[in-house]
Amino acid sequence: MKNRSILFSSVALLFILSSCGVSHSFMLNQNQNTTQVHLGSNNFSVVEKVSGTSEVSYVLAFGGLNKRRLYQDAYSAMVKDANLTGSKALINIVTEEHIGGFPPFFTKRTLTVSANVVEFTD
Repeated sequence: MKNRSILFSSVALLFILSSCGVSHSFMLNQNQNTTQVHLGSNNFSVVEKVSGTSEVSYVLAFGGLNKRRLYQDAYSAMVKDANLTGSKALINIVTEEHIGGFPPFFTKRTLTVSANVVEFTD
């Protein structure tokens, strides 16, 4: 009887102290451009690094945006932050996705798109 109570107490303590949250992180390159530039001289400089973030929450697997819309919102925020005027361009575009929460009750998906801004000079 004492062994059962110790076993039950151990399992209950393990259940209480264990985390039931889930966290995943993905890094993707969804840039499908095939433009190639061969530079003959050092006529550019890396100006800054910009990023845009979009997030959505799901309760019981309902609500929020689809993944394509989430990516579009994050990409638009990044381009707006980049202020691409003149001879500037975005390079090295990387997408990071983080999924966390307590599935299936609550899930939060955060998508971040980041890139470097280069400016070409004469």
